[in-house]
Amino acid sequence: MAVDQTMRVLVVDDYNTMIRIIRNLLKQLGFENVDDASDGTQALKKIEQNEYGLVISDWNMEPMTGYELLREVRARDQTARLPFIMVTAESKTENVIAAKKAGVNNYIVKPFNAETLRGKIDAVFGA
Repeated sequence: MAVDQTMRVLVVDDYNTMIRIIRNLLKQLGFENVDDASDGTQALKKIEQNEYGLVISDWNMEPMTGYELLREVRARDQTARLPFIMVTAESKTENVIAAKKAGVNNYIVKPFNAETLRGKIDAVFGA
């Protein structure tokens, strides 16, 4: 099964440069419909108002972290199954375990390239 590249992807990061980098990587992979949010609170509002096929979120953000965003998304019936990839600069085992328990679909440690991102997205969608 090929990944649907027409789906809307939400990139959540409080660092504009990182949003730009992920947006460019997604574009390289053929994803044109990319939206962004600068923190978990803004992301939740967008998720409530739009239909997304995938969320790629940074872990460390204020005031709402990516982990808190993930927990909120999973707690709501309409978004409980929304594919979610967490991005972090630290590969702390306890973070990976916490994210897995909270229902993250995949995990990417920075820095990463388009091939790594493709592999993670493919794994999420069973491509």
